[in-house]
Amino acid sequence: MTTLKSNVIRAGAPIGAARAAVVLVHGRGASAESMLGLANAFATPDIAYVAPQAPSGSWYPYSFMAPFARNEPHLGHALSLLSDVVDDLGTQGLPAERVALLGFSQGACLALEFAVRNARRYGGVAALSGALIGPEGTTWDYPGQLAGTPVFLGCSDVDSHIPLARVHESANVLRARGGDATEIIYPGMGHTIVQDEIDHVERILRSIGTAEG
Repeated sequence: MTTLKSNVIRAGAPIGAARAAVVLVHGRGASAESMLGLANAFATPDIAYVAPQAPSGSWYPYSFMAPFARNEPHLGHALSLLSDVVDDLGTQGLPAERVALLGFSQGACLALEFAVRNARRYGGVAALSGALIGPEGTTWDYPGQLAGTPVFLGCSDVDSHIPLARVHESANVLRARGGDATEIIYPGMGHTIVQDEIDHVERILRSIGTAEG
């Protein structure tokens, strides 16, 4: 594990030798270190894993469906940090089409929100128990297209934090923005990560930088 900046750590393949990179975005009350543990779940030794750390363990203070103003300036700072991480990877030879965004819970919401606000071709976007940020009636009318980016959304049908309707809405928004979105709802799963989600994400990671990707 290597520290890139005071709030970003990394593991896996050296960035200069990596086929792709994954930006791992942790959930509320968790840590960058805990998200790096996911790297061990993927049989992808040629990938660099980069994990930013939220101040005080939270990317924004209130619900992801609260009015945007309530979560500022924290949300803006979090989105800027992800932008800095992706840009930094680009300067090191890994452009956005070779970078995947993977988040869990609050981190999944942030990863999706970043992707839709900064739409372009990414290596992939995966949201585990998350959905797009914003109150009821949000339209996510931002410029840009995801241009076929593979997107995976996995969530329980009874998640106490993520309303099922918002997951469906998010998948539709991402498809409308050009994302190749797969949405899987797991009956009774709860707010956690299961092996089937890992398998779907791993398929995305294996395709980055190949003819398939």
